[in-house]
Amino acid sequence: MLPADPTLRPIAHEIYESVRDLPIISPHGHVPPQWLADDVPFGDPTSLLITPDHYVNRMLHAAGVALSDLGVGEKDFGPERARNAFRILCSHWKIYRGSPVKFWFESELADIFGINIAPSAETADEIYDAIDAQLKTPEFLPRALYDRFKIEFIATTDDPCDSLEHHIKLANDPTWKGKVAPTFRPDKYLEAARADWNELVDTLGEVSGIDTGTYAGWVAAMENRRAFFKANGAVSTDHSHRDVRAEQVSEAEAERLYAKGRKGEITVEEADTLRRHMVFEQARMAADDGLVMTIHPAVFRNHHTGSFERYGADVGGDIPMGVEYTNATQPMLAAFGTSPNFQCIFFTMDESTFSRELAPLAGFYPSVFIGAPWWFIDAPEAMARFRAAVETAGFTRTSGFIDDTRAYLSIPARHDLARRVDCGYLARLVGEHRLTMDEALDTAHDLVVTNPRKAFKL
Repeated sequence: MLPADPTLRPIAHEIYESVRDLPIISPHGHVPPQWLADDVPFGDPTSLLITPDHYVNRMLHAAGVALSDLGVGEKDFGPERARNAFRILCSHWKIYRGSPVKFWFESELADIFGINIAPSAETADEIYDAIDAQLKTPEFLPRALYDRFKIEFIATTDDPCDSLEHHIKLANDPTWKGKVAPTFRPDKYLEAARADWNELVDTLGEVSGIDTGTYAGWVAAMENRRAFFKANGAVSTDHSHRDVRAEQVSEAEAERLYAKGRKGEITVEEADTLRRHMVFEQARMAADDGLVMTIHPAVFRNHHTGSFERYGADVGGDIPMGVEYTNATQPMLAAFGTSPNFQCIFFTMDESTFSRELAPLAGFYPSVFIGAPWWFIDAPEAMARFRAAVETAGFTRTSGFIDDTRAYLSIPARHDLARRVDCGYLARLVGEHRLTMDEALDTAHDLVVTNPRKAFKL
């Protein structure tokens, strides 16, 4: 992953060696906190490396493999089916050529398990058995791997009504020295056109102990749950809707729309208006309580209806869309963009926004950071394009790498890939005399640890 150019390669290697062993900061991810709270052995190679990783699964699905054969959505997935799923992966190994998944998976095999065998139909059982044997050892318990991976901080993604029992268990465990923080994800409570919205809002009221029959009650309940999350270590909130618009309406109009939603009479257009107001309200709350807003809009969720109905969400069927930031975020940033306690990180899968909108926004507003490439654009070429596209904002206005993964063992490989690509980009700037070597070394360190600490207020 370092430059092939013989002039730049030794420069990149020197920069990379200076950061390769720095700790991993993972402030946006989806690893279940129960894994670390309970610290029990992983079941088998498939349930750890394949079933929870939609990056892996979606490409197999495109090749004609049923998601159920990979353990997705299956409650009863015994040892033979798990082994067969691994055979399916290895026999389809060719489909991953040219993708970052190949780099991540090979890094897991070689660097974590010490397996230097190319996956294939013929080697599947040998690899499976080698991994399975190691998963039964103390060195492969979740907490041991946390230490081995040099993770300094990791965040999970959690429902506002979650009890956070696993986070609380970790916080009260004197043998645990790591940092696992919850992240407040309120999306579905803001979408009044959802069929289950009223049920969700009722639950919000029950958990918070606040009547959510009115919009004012909904606001108070949200503030209550945000405070609970912050008290239990949360540093950020996570938001993903069809667009990024956050725009306030009058309190009377908000109450009117909310009442229509509670009656099940709200239109899709009205629900969008209410949701945009509610996102604005989340920004107001962020300016008050200091939780960092991470916003990643413009995803067509569950694009294939049949797969969603059969397997549920987050199985690889989410498809990126185009998005507009400049006009959409103006009301929110006009209100809170220079507030000392407000901070937001804008992510996107629409590369066209990097240089046109996100870099100029982050290059002016002290509260705005640009989220690193992720989810479809976390491939090496896309990450390199990102650095060039946001150059007008400089390096300091970017978030640091975001792995955004449920696949626990892929975290080191993902961060290592980002470090290699960034070091290659910095090496080119050194080679072109746009940075000194000292500046490149300092910048590489910032991209790995300083930026995420600052962007997420760690």
